[in-house]
Amino acid sequence: MELLAVEAAGRGMEVLTAEEAATAGGPSYWYGGPAAGARWAGRLGFALLEPADEWLADLPEEFTGRDVRAATVLDAWAIERPTFVKPPRDKSFPADVYADGSRLPADLDPLTPVLLSDVVTFAAEYRLFLLDGQIATGSRYAVFGRLDPYPLDRHGPLAAEIAEFIDRLVADAGPALPSAVVVDVGQLLDAYRPGHQWAVVEANMAWFSHAYAADPARVLDVVLRAAGPREHVKPADLPFVRH
Repeated sequence: MELLAVEAAGRGMEVLTAEEAATAGGPSYWYGGPAAGARWAGRLGFALLEPADEWLADLPEEFTGRDVRAATVLDAWAIERPTFVKPPRDKSFPADVYADGSRLPADLDPLTPVLLSDVVTFAAEYRLFLLDGQIATGSRYAVFGRLDPYPLDRHGPLAAEIAEFIDRLVADAGPALPSAVVVDVGQLLDAYRPGHQWAVVEANMAWFSHAYAADPARVLDVVLRAAGPREHVKPADLPFVRH
């Protein structure tokens, strides 16, 4: 957030809390949590773009490398084998591998959407900020599940592989994403095949995504599109506005 604030200030933008923006007037853009964003969107006049809950589950397995299905907490409580369970977008409970449904929090709303997927191993994971279907900037953020940020543009051949994978993904599933969004991808290891396979980890809201080692200027470009004045929303993005 501090990096984006410095970049915004350098562009002549004021960086304010929501309460301060409410009294300042003028067009507003948002970077922050979804619950607070939903509360302030109407008053400050911004629209929040986000991917659909079922986007990952609807992808062909060539892009996920594993079985992923959209479900509810009620379904997750019924699982009887180790399964990776996560909220599609919000952080209402920890995304993790649960040995069975009894390990999930018992106080959740049974109708809360979740994603259920096979348990897999990602050797490395990368965060990509997409603008109009192109990678604006990106960063590695984890190696074997441990935080390890590193700029995407310093990865050489791997960066080219990721760009080729994203080109194929956008050609197949791009219309099902907003024009400004975050897509996380990873190197999926397979014990039965040498090398690695690129796979989508998840899609996220740009206005609620850590930049890690990505270029703050390009991250801000994506955030401004993803959470700017409602009257600036492109017609194709209207289905992705958070209500």
